[in-house]
Amino acid sequence: MSGRDEKSWRLLVHGGSGRMIRGELPPATDRAARGALAAALDAGEAVLAAGGAALDAVDAAVRALEDDPVFNAGRGAALTADGRVELDAAVADGAGRRAGAVAGVSATRSPVGLARAVMEDGRHVLLAGPAADRFAESKGLAPAPPGWFETPERRAQLAELLSRGGDAYDLDMKYGTVGAVALDAAGRLAAATSTGGVTGKSWGRVGDSPVIGAGTWADAAVALSCTGTGEHFLRLGASHEVAARVRLAGVPLASALADVLAEVRGLGGTGGAIALGADGTAEWAFTTPGLYRGSAGEGRARRVGIYDDE
Repeated sequence: MSGRDEKSWRLLVHGGSGRMIRGELPPATDRAARGALAAALDAGEAVLAAGGAALDAVDAAVRALEDDPVFNAGRGAALTADGRVELDAAVADGAGRRAGAVAGVSATRSPVGLARAVMEDGRHVLLAGPAADRFAESKGLAPAPPGWFETPERRAQLAELLSRGGDAYDLDMKYGTVGAVALDAAGRLAAATSTGGVTGKSWGRVGDSPVIGAGTWADAAVALSCTGTGEHFLRLGASHEVAARVRLAGVPLASALADVLAEVRGLGGTGGAIALGADGTAEWAFTTPGLYRGSAGEGRARRVGIYDDE
């Protein structure tokens, strides 16, 4: 999908990759996920169709996904081994090579909104832990009311994991990281990612999502948001690796994405990504049975999918 017309826009969103298999995923979950993806596309499309910036579009789309408990970000996030939430998020603005990120936050309603505030402030790129939540307070960002993030389903998932007696993460989740990438009418690219991490995580674990160049990236050529086993994406610098192959070596976006995901698999990991090129090329790829995903574009039919056969 290439050959971008001037003044056209594109938007991709995702809600994580995992073992989503047609016929095994409960129908109610299927419907809820598709509805949430459509709502995120609505939020981002409203910005882009009005001539707005790609950065504003990915911000709006990811905030919509954070507020929907069907996914593992914001409300409905995975719980740590001791039953808390530690949320990570990042934004990247390709036009000015700006970025902002947060890790281990627990008191700010929109982690992606906080990541953007870090970027707009400009002094730092990545803030972590309670100090990041204090920064959010200083910027007047909405706090999370008590109990906002937690849902009974996530509490049950943690209890099941702990009942098995192990201390391994739950890496086979059917709910995941959320993200968005956008190309606006002015040709600017942006990306955003938000996650609760993995069920049962401990020791202040931080995955790839808030690390610029691992789970999130945008420059003048490519924007990406990744999802999957974060440790493997971190070790590869996955999102930057894809972008560098496109920008510096002229590798087609689809090939670069497929090759890097193959390297993730070679390290023992799984996952997927959504990606947009400055020429309007739009790609998603995943090594798992499913990826919650959606796309919209000027003059293009909207698509929402979950399984590998759609």
